[in-house]
Amino acid sequence: MQFSFVYIMANKYRTTLYIGVTSNLSKRIVEHALGEGSKFTKKYNLTDLVYFERFTDINQAIAREKQLKNWHHDWKINLIKEKNPKLETLDC
Repeated sequence: MQFSFVYIMANKYRTTLYIGVTSNLSKRIVEHALGEGSKFTKKYNLTDLVYFERFTDINQAIAREKQLKNWHHDWKINLIKEKNPKLETLDC
């Protein structure tokens, strides 16, 4: 079964966040770390994975990504803290 992921990347100070969707989370995280993920993540040095959700349907993942992108920054931080209270960098 192919999974899809919604993920949140952060800078080392956890002040800037990036939300994305992918079908290969580990590959995508490496791309971000190498500065190849997106212009935004490269510009703001967003290299730390702090949150992700797994889906069996890519359309659900895309819908969730759109929903999260419309949230306020504080709401996103609170969501991350539910699964990652210390905002640590996660392994995927």
